[in-house]
Amino acid sequence: MLGARALRWGFPARRAPNGARPQPARVPLCGRRLGSLAGGSLAAAGLQPQLDKFGGVTVHLAQLHAPDSLDQGSFQGWLQESVKQWRAEGRIAVWLHIPILQSKFIATAALQGFTFHHAESDSSTLTLWLGDGHSRLPGYATHQLGVAGAALDVDTGKVLVVQDKNKTTNAWKFPGGLSDPGEDIGNTAVREVFEETGIKSEFKSLLSIRQQHRHPGAFGISDMYIICRLQPSSFNISFCQQECLRCEWMDLEELAKTEDTTPITSSVAKLLLYGYREGFDKIDITMREFPAVYTGLFYKLYHRELPDTYKNMTEF
Repeated sequence: MLGARALRWGFPARRAPNGARPQPARVPLCGRRLGSLAGGSLAAAGLQPQLDKFGGVTVHLAQLHAPDSLDQGSFQGWLQESVKQWRAEGRIAVWLHIPILQSKFIATAALQGFTFHHAESDSSTLTLWLGDGHSRLPGYATHQLGVAGAALDVDTGKVLVVQDKNKTTNAWKFPGGLSDPGEDIGNTAVREVFEETGIKSEFKSLLSIRQQHRHPGAFGISDMYIICRLQPSSFNISFCQQECLRCEWMDLEELAKTEDTTPITSSVAKLLLYGYREGFDKIDITMREFPAVYTGLFYKLYHRELPDTYKNMTEF
């Protein structure tokens, strides 16, 4: 929605030789655009605010060549003058990235209306909405993703299960953990199973997705928990004693019937038993990779397997 209005706020509008309008670029707001001597000094010190394609401004204080030389008074004056200038130019928002060692400037920004957007281990990001009405900036991540792997040995009908250490109830469950940033779902399942049990495996499909809001163990955010079907390629268990109390290959039918398990594990065990007996094509949610609309990027689409006649269909 913001992208369609981007050119209205002063992006360069030169036309290419073929008459097409180029995409807005990220351009530095320096020199005269800073609008003050303090601004010019900060520009010379390395601070180069950037326009984004939506008409916002991004400021990275980490760009400063000598951050200790910037005092709060100078920063306050520069920020106040810059925000005034950006409002006049029709910019819609400011993204301010502050390294942890420059956290003294957070209060300075807050006094001018900036609020926290998110924080990472070494920096915080604040925002200021300059557009009309309520802020339409996207929020930060509100979910965490956990992934477990149900490694089933189809030759014996046994599935790999663990009991977590330091749990009130020692229930059987599939090994798993949180997905790392940029990590595919299947890769998380394979990694977590290996780290907890020493068993190597291959991702085959998604089996289930659990959604839980206000998760007590995730700082109150929402939690997505996915269980994958894996095919093991090794079978000698060497489990992590820091995380697991017990680990074993359990008969799948036994796991489906036992009361010593979690409700989600029991449900997925029954689903897995159904697929084991009747065909995994009845339960598998498989993955296909496609090129994204963003150049050089790809995405993975998970869905029930399609027959080739539909997968390659161009006309009825």
